[in-house]
Order: sequence, then structure tokens, then C-alpha cells
Amino acid sequence: MKIMKPEQLYQNLIEIAEKLNVKVSEKNFRKTGINIQSGFCKVKNKNLFMIDKHLPVFKKNIILANFLNKMPLENIYIMPVVRDFVNKHRETRDQKDRNGRESCALNGF
Repeated sequence: MKIMKPEQLYQNLIEIAEKLNVKVSEKNFRKTGINIQSGFCKVKNKNLFMIDKHLPVFKKNIILANFLNKMPLENIYIMPVVRDFVNKHRETRDQKDRNGRESCALNGF
């Protein structure tokens, strides 16, 4: 099995999101003063995935992989090593709820 550096994997995951018309944007959530989690949102009819820029790359990769698993990936070419990573980090909404984390509403997806 081929291994990819975390930073390279992160860029590949961002490219997949962009192919799905979702812009990934890193933001400084610490400045807000409120508890904000990385996730999908729609702003002015644009699909955005906001991610905390202070997270380690491996956590960003897992968060993006979980999101991408909820998207229609069948018609998008994904390198096998990246697809394996995404599939490995599949988490259902039920698993998320049982783990005590908030579910992300994917309006329109």
C-alpha cells in the first residue's frame, strides 16, 4: 500500500471537495470567542467547508474524509491511496451521535 504525506493527502482532499463545488477555507476559530467546530455551511448560496487552521494536519484529514464520505464520490477520480483513507475514516451519523459529537447538517446533499 502506498503511503502519502499528511500535507499531500490534505491537498488531495481539498481538491476532491473543490470538484464537488465545495470551497475549503481555513479559519482562526480562536478569535471568535465562542465554541465553533469545523464543518460544512452555505453562505450566500456558496458551499463552504470551514476548518480550524490550528488543528494538526492529521485531524484536518480525518474531518475532511468524514465529510467527503457523505458526498457523491462515484463519478470523481480519486487516487487509490486517498480513496482508501476516505473509506477508512467513514463515520455514520449514528456513530457520531453515539460518540457525543454534534452532527453536521448537510443541507442539499
